[in-house]
Amino acid sequence: MSNSEPLPDVVMPFCPVRQMLRGQKALVTGAVSGIGRAVAIHMAQEGASVVINYASNDAGARDLVEEIEAKGGAAIAVKADVSDEEQVQAMFRRAIAEFGTIDILVNNAGLQKDSPFEEMTLSQWNTVLGVNLTGQFLCAREAVREFKRRGVVPAVSCAAGKIISMSSVHEVIPWAGHVNYAASKGGVMLMTKSIAQEVAPYRIRINSVCPGAIRTPINRDAWGTQEAYAELMKLVPYKRIGEPEDVARAVVWLASDDADYVHGVSLFVDGGMTLYPGFETGG
Repeated sequence: MSNSEPLPDVVMPFCPVRQMLRGQKALVTGAVSGIGRAVAIHMAQEGASVVINYASNDAGARDLVEEIEAKGGAAIAVKADVSDEEQVQAMFRRAIAEFGTIDILVNNAGLQKDSPFEEMTLSQWNTVLGVNLTGQFLCAREAVREFKRRGVVPAVSCAAGKIISMSSVHEVIPWAGHVNYAASKGGVMLMTKSIAQEVAPYRIRINSVCPGAIRTPINRDAWGTQEAYAELMKLVPYKRIGEPEDVARAVVWLASDDADYVHGVSLFVDGGMTLYPGFETGG
């Protein structure tokens, strides 16, 4: 081949060196795009077999499964609305039938239905709380049932199971115009800590990851133009937007035995947004 000819495309396999989640089975909700997609890919890269949950976008789910499999990983896609109890229970049955068990749940599925408070409809409120909070409850409940049934398998993990709740900086930062979203994430925070208190004796760990400004489709308006990006950076002391991979690496660490003594915490991945940068010059 001459130097002027293009090199052929090469699909790089997942690196087998020190895979932090080797042999584990993970379920990631809302995994087809944004943070969920990055989490699914990173978990597969670290050796986990991954159940990719999605509510729509069949093509995107197939593409993600194929991408993981092309690199030597294992994945299946399961369509389910996490706010629906029967669909969640069916999803867990399918996951356990395919992979034998579930070791890790990443409660990532979430959405926004923004509105000024006095104009917010009951449907907008219920839809956001249904997916963002009730959906996490339903999935966490099924995961805890499976973790308690199986118990600790030392060759797989120090813990009987791990749950990572996807929260937000808005579990502590109020957000006008997004009351339903902020309420759902505040609920996720105390739900996670309360579950953590209850299940710790069973060697089940649960923690939250709280992203700040992350470059995902859900918030494109906040970073899609130079002007919008500059305005956003006023809220981020670290002066860069987060990438989905920033969150995915934190999730993988929390799911690994490296974090075995980390339990019931909210881990903020936000470039310092929760430092309230408006007060950096004394307020």
